[in-house]
Amino acid sequence: MNLIIMLIVGGVIGWLASLVMRTDGQQGILMNVVVGVVGSILAGYLLTPFLGGAPITSGAFDIKSLFVSFLGAIVLLAIVNFIRRGSAR
Repeated sequence: MNLIIMLIVGGVIGWLASLVMRTDGQQGILMNVVVGVVGSILAGYLLTPFLGGAPITSGAFDIKSLFVSFLGAIVLLAIVNFIRRGSAR
């Protein structure tokens, strides 16, 4: 059940990050889920120790962990955009 919740939350976080980065028209729902989940995992392991709190992958769905996951998805989209186009946008 935790995996299903993580996929749903990852999809929403990825979709919101794609709206912020203006890449929503270029990627579908599958890419939104992938970006949200991978961004959440990376942010959970890289940013959470510095900011405190628990990563979203451990089942912690508080504001801090959701915000860190959102930041991770935005950073991941910026890296993907930079590799694709040469600018983070």
